[in-house]
Amino acid sequence: MAQHFDAIVIGSGGVGSAAAYYLAKAGKKVLLLEQFELDHQNGSSYGVSRVIRYSYDNPIYINLMRAAYPLWFALQEEAEESLYVKTGGLDFGMPDQQTFQALKTSMDVAELPYEHLSANEIRRRFPQFVIDDEMEGMYQEAAGLLRASRCVLAHVRLAQRYGATVLDQTPVMRVVPTEAGVEVETADETFAAERVVITVGSWAKSLLATQGIDLPLKVMPCQLGFYQPKNPALFKPDTMPVFFAHMNGDFGEMPYGIPHHDDSIGYKLTTFYGWDTVEHPSEVDYTPDPDWVERIRDLARQYLPDAAGETISTRRCLYTVTPDKHFIVDTHPTHPQLVIGAGFSGHGFKFTTLMGKMLSDLAIAGSTVHDTRLFKLSRFQPVAV
Repeated sequence: MAQHFDAIVIGSGGVGSAAAYYLAKAGKKVLLLEQFELDHQNGSSYGVSRVIRYSYDNPIYINLMRAAYPLWFALQEEAEESLYVKTGGLDFGMPDQQTFQALKTSMDVAELPYEHLSANEIRRRFPQFVIDDEMEGMYQEAAGLLRASRCVLAHVRLAQRYGATVLDQTPVMRVVPTEAGVEVETADETFAAERVVITVGSWAKSLLATQGIDLPLKVMPCQLGFYQPKNPALFKPDTMPVFFAHMNGDFGEMPYGIPHHDDSIGYKLTTFYGWDTVEHPSEVDYTPDPDWVERIRDLARQYLPDAAGETISTRRCLYTVTPDKHFIVDTHPTHPQLVIGAGFSGHGFKFTTLMGKMLSDLAIAGSTVHDTRLFKLSRFQPVAV
């Protein structure tokens, strides 16, 4: 007889670990399944840092971050460890750049406080930057970094404290909706639950296809570079903001950087998009591209010359991208016991604790108070009827 749970969460990355935490905290009997080891490097959630920020080019995301920040603070307090590091955040670029204008409009509509800076004001406040006189910036003080792997493991650890069962190295072979709920088959055992939350990152397209959902998801292997600044003191979180450069070109789309306390980590540089995509993670070549390392160093040489030092490390991780780059947070249209979080498109980690809460709400109550209008499955008409 299958072991029964109130809810099974498949995938223990940023979103899945958070969903398991909120479900267990709500008193549910929870099973969290992970096909690899916990905090593995094959997906999207591993690492020392991700950006957290209110500043977004859509007011819906700004308002969601207004809900997410307090959840991060509460998690940090409950976990009794530092998960968020405040640095401030600087967006800079030519003022007629479409993304720059969209960001300013969005922050104004959402009444998010920020400072609009001239090139001279940027250089005076942040001498690390060498930018063109025609450029402008927007500074938002609450931006910073999340210690990504620590966040994932904190969610898992606290979920276990609330009674969740966690099984890693346990791939799911099949998900079968039933009249009583759902059965989840692994190689060794079958589990039953009233609800299943599917948060499998780049493996979502293939798993959801077995449930009649054909999502237009693409897997984008991005690359991260960590560089030793020539003057490390200028690139600490208390002196250097996270930044976003509103530009496209040889560097990729929207390059950005994150400072770290630890000199052995270095200064993180990467871009949001600009890599070739594949259909499935099995097609991914995780070997770092040395040409990209030099291209992103060229960005640093031009705009952050003191950051363009020796390469400390570089690695690849996965973005799972929707065509509109909005998330998928919804229930299956014909099997509402299947709750789906997918397609976080390279900008989802800052939302993971909130997304976990929203998926928990959908699993428990069938609805959430948070705004999901951008995240509906129906926009892709995925169900074969």
